[in-house]
Amino acid sequence: MNGPGIELTLAPELRLFAPPSRRLDRVPTATDGASSLGHVVESAGVPLTEVGRLLVDGSEVPVSYVPRAGQSVEVFGVDRPQRIPGAPLRFLLDVHLGTLARRLRLLGVDAAYDNEDPGDPALATRSAAESRVLLSRDRGLLRRREIFAGAYVYSDNPDEQLRDVLGRFAPALAPWTRCTACNGTLREADKDSVGDRLEHGTQRSYDVFAQCADCERVYWRGAHHSRLERIVDEALAEFGDGATV
Repeated sequence: MNGPGIELTLAPELRLFAPPSRRLDRVPTATDGASSLGHVVESAGVPLTEVGRLLVDGSEVPVSYVPRAGQSVEVFGVDRPQRIPGAPLRFLLDVHLGTLARRLRLLGVDAAYDNEDPGDPALATRSAAESRVLLSRDRGLLRRREIFAGAYVYSDNPDEQLRDVLGRFAPALAPWTRCTACNGTLREADKDSVGDRLEHGTQRSYDVFAQCADCERVYWRGAHHSRLERIVDEALAEFGDGATV
């Protein structure tokens, strides 16, 4: 781009997407005189899924606005909690976010995920077809125009990833109601009805069970329950205002 020059300022939380030379305030930026502001921001490295308000010389404009020479542009991050209109809040996670998917399901959040990578086009198509917010650390995937909505996951640490998603979208929490394996709904099950799926030691030691209505996996409070309970308790303590338990 070597057309009209503008000055571009990215919000501090967005500067990680830009090259070091573009992380300052009021960075001189060339445009082609025809491209939208959304295109200019993406060219600076920032996925539009992470962009909130856009101000040009102090006035808010849409991403379709075409900037003119000499204008000063400020790019802000999304407001939190971020509201997603048009559908119930539910998520789709790429193949690299399996632990996050299981933790969201543990909290009762609808989180679709496949162990095998279906590829970017298929993920984007599913996001659109099922009105799911696509979560990813792949900026290229989040730039695909067909996705319903998307969000960049800023950390590679599962604890921080969960806090990021819960803080950004404030989903209703309903712990222990969703299958962590397939995302199906859990229902109470008596020992007799699931006995053929249990080892003898489990049958002797436990009396309370749940079963997935979709994949029929059986759950009980086993050896790992205390670790899972910690994840649930910490999430409810920080983000549980809208929880259903």
